[in-house]
Amino acid sequence: MNRAGQLLKRTIPTVAGTIAAGLLLAGCGGATVNQAATAPGTTEAPCGTVNVALNAWVGYTANAAVYSYVAKNKLGCTVVQKDISEQISWQGFGSGEVDVIMENWGHDDLAKQYITEQAVAVDAGPTGNSGKIGWYVPPWMAEKYPDITDSQNLNKYASLLTTSESGGKGQLLDGDPAFVTNDEALVKNLGLDYKVVFSGSEAALIQSFRTAEKNKTPMLGYFYDPQWFLAEVPLVKVNLPKWTEGCDADPEKVACDYPDYKLNKIISKKFADSGSPAAKLAKSFTWTNEDQNSVATDIQAGATPEAAAQKWVEAHPQAVEAWLK
Repeated sequence: MNRAGQLLKRTIPTVAGTIAAGLLLAGCGGATVNQAATAPGTTEAPCGTVNVALNAWVGYTANAAVYSYVAKNKLGCTVVQKDISEQISWQGFGSGEVDVIMENWGHDDLAKQYITEQAVAVDAGPTGNSGKIGWYVPPWMAEKYPDITDSQNLNKYASLLTTSESGGKGQLLDGDPAFVTNDEALVKNLGLDYKVVFSGSEAALIQSFRTAEKNKTPMLGYFYDPQWFLAEVPLVKVNLPKWTEGCDADPEKVACDYPDYKLNKIISKKFADSGSPAAKLAKSFTWTNEDQNSVATDIQAGATPEAAAQKWVEAHPQAVEAWLK
């Protein structure tokens, strides 16, 4: 999803060695067309190899799993999934390390760099998912302290939310540092007596919210939708100052809520021009938040991503047929 006028970015390492190491660890090899045999019963040109970035949240895993399953089993593609962080994935488009990013949250700065300026990537259209990022509290807190859902009242509860890691301030718990976040700037620019602490992963963030609700311990944290966990624990959103066009244009001065995102897919220009049926599949792939959450729920419950994808594909033949047309 690219939303015009948005610039949601974080400071990331730009040292060439760091970038190269990240891509090297993820694997190598670009999109190679006409290498694999055409799948039985298809009339498409041979698919070849497609390199799919695998970013570190289960909703993304669900998208990538279903796309990969269809590409492999319906089109005869060789699919290589690569564990690469959200921003570094984009750097693989020019080298051929990455062909497909299956779920993009904004990143207008990266779109400008790799789509507009370098012309090594293209927007492959919406995933059909609507995304929302924000600050949330567990349900018990919203019930006991109803005014906490207004960010203007957060300083009132800062002492309640202090932890051993927050240095005497209230704690705002974030997830993976690679996720899209304006939280440190928001805390500063809204004059909040809080410190952003990174849990390190989506799984750690989820477990913290789960424990906070179960044990009735105070917690304020970053979270997002679509996300299967919201069906288990219906977190309550804190209302930050309303987002308006351009209010987050300067990442250092942002003092407004996150926008609504229309999530999209990004593919390499070389891959888009290759004629590979996997590129056509990437462009046509679309589903709903409910679809993604159903696959993500199966994955978090212990199913392999491939098994969860197979279950969804077999239950939705018409949707898959529409993608393949």
